[in-house]
Amino acid sequence: MKTVVLPVGEDALAEAARLIRAGEIVAFPTETVYGLGANALDGAAVLKIFEAKGRPADNPLIAHIAHPDALSLLARRVPERARALMRAFWPGPLTLIFEKKDAVPAEVSAGLSTVAVRMPSHPAAAALLRAAGVPVAAPSANRSGRPSPTAAAHVLEDMDGRIPLILDGGPCGVGVESTVVDMTGAHPLLLRPGGVTPEMLRTLAPDLAIDPAVLHPLAPGAQARSPGMKYRHYAPRARVTVVTGGADRLCARYDAALAAGETPAILCANAAPYAARRTLPLGADAGAMAAHLFGALRDADAQGVTRIFAEPVGAEGMGLALMNRLLRAAGFDVE
Repeated sequence: MKTVVLPVGEDALAEAARLIRAGEIVAFPTETVYGLGANALDGAAVLKIFEAKGRPADNPLIAHIAHPDALSLLARRVPERARALMRAFWPGPLTLIFEKKDAVPAEVSAGLSTVAVRMPSHPAAAALLRAAGVPVAAPSANRSGRPSPTAAAHVLEDMDGRIPLILDGGPCGVGVESTVVDMTGAHPLLLRPGGVTPEMLRTLAPDLAIDPAVLHPLAPGAQARSPGMKYRHYAPRARVTVVTGGADRLCARYDAALAAGETPAILCANAAPYAARRTLPLGADAGAMAAHLFGALRDADAQGVTRIFAEPVGAEGMGLALMNRLLRAAGFDVE
């Protein structure tokens, strides 16, 4: 298959919408990361996403919609407290989980009785959804387990020859996947942190709980209720370790790896504490760090880095999303 990359424009959006209606898959930009989309009501089309990504079949997908009214195609009911969150944060990087209608294929829900839905704010994503006229199931447009793509070049690196079309809308702004909140229980439950932080959610849902699997491995035998919960995710080719104890300890781990013949790098907020060592600096605050994380991990691959030592971050605000991604990229290897 030849993969075509087209800049976002009227003709490119029309072609992408045509492909989706025809049961094909396309990559497109969102405000979070690039998504790999198919008609969410067509199980055979959705299977092509799993094939292109090499994604495990028990990992559910998110259905993207152009307008809240489209929820009627997917969700059995929408609680009023969910509508309050939708009014505040849609369109935007928030995914909500509802009891699903029978029209939602098992391929989308990974056999669960629920469906995850969001309304993206990126203008190209919104335009594509309107043109396609159907909900679009879309995980991140990368090979399963790799760092998520925040630029069209990242998608091409992983998906060249696997999909027909990539819409190039430039770099993604948020840089990590959407926040996922389960609305089917007695209390809203945060399953994956993202651009809508717990602090923001609690202004409307003060009883929001955070699933322990956000910062810890999923319990053995437990079923993933959201993308990004069960498997090692977001990982470069290099082994990643989160190193606590400050800059001196990170430097010591770096120097030992270098002496052992590795090609190490330090993933950090800024390079200043690390002298002449190879660094992957992300930015001064958690928001900037999240926006640059996946690109930095891909840069490490391009540089031939074999060992990455990462600074931990505080789990407040966007720091929770960043730490969640770091821990999963490291396979929870923390020293």
